[in-house]
Amino acid sequence: MHWLYLIVAGLLEICWAIGLKYTDGFTRPLPTVFTVGAMVASFWLLANALKVIPVGTGYALWTGIGAVGTAIAGIIIFGESRDVVRLAFIALIVMGILGLKLSTPGQN
Repeated sequence: MHWLYLIVAGLLEICWAIGLKYTDGFTRPLPTVFTVGAMVASFWLLANALKVIPVGTGYALWTGIGAVGTAIAGIIIFGESRDVVRLAFIALIVMGILGLKLSTPGQN
């Protein structure tokens, strides 16, 4: 269950990171409420996941999911660069996430 918390926390990190773009510096009320809500939920789920998952692994996976997801969302939503080098580095982050998950003793 803690791994599920961590994955959902990472997905919510993507939501709030993208939401920041829509808050216009926290001047737009509805996007701001959504973004802050996603932040709170993401941190709460991360904190609960870290009750069992080692902090180094959990935090790295959370930020990795958020970084990869936000980069992909930026490509899809905002038309950001699809440069091969950029995609290769995103793939390296994914490999790091999988490596950390697989190398965490007793947590697979």
